[in-house]
Amino acid sequence: MNDQNSTSVFGLGIGFGSGLIFAVLTIIALWKVFTKAGRPGWAAIIPIYNAYILLKIAGRSGWWLLLLLIPLVNLIVAIIVSIDVAKAFGKSGVFGFFGLFVFSIIGYLILGFGGARYTGPAAAGGPDIQRG
Repeated sequence: MNDQNSTSVFGLGIGFGSGLIFAVLTIIALWKVFTKAGRPGWAAIIPIYNAYILLKIAGRSGWWLLLLLIPLVNLIVAIIVSIDVAKAFGKSGVFGFFGLFVFSIIGYLILGFGGARYTGPAAAGGPDIQRG
């Protein structure tokens, strides 16, 4: 194997390794946040279902999941949900934007492992009656 191929393989390994670390940290952070909110932690490993659970934690309708599939609209919805999740844990909207939307892994690790407590859904939809 020549130097160019070995460099490419090394770069691929670094990329895969950092992606794997990113995924594992995301799962750990979401798992803790979900359990703090009284939801099943295992939901963090199911791709679409974890977004649905975040919507429920934020107090938003499950129908908002469809809005996450629309390009550009999904950015606005993700910002709103991030702010609502932050408020549901007693944090500010600024934390929701920067901590949960911009620097999501760090923000969710802070929520999951920090002293934040789930106080209920923050969205105007009222209390979260269904736990499903």
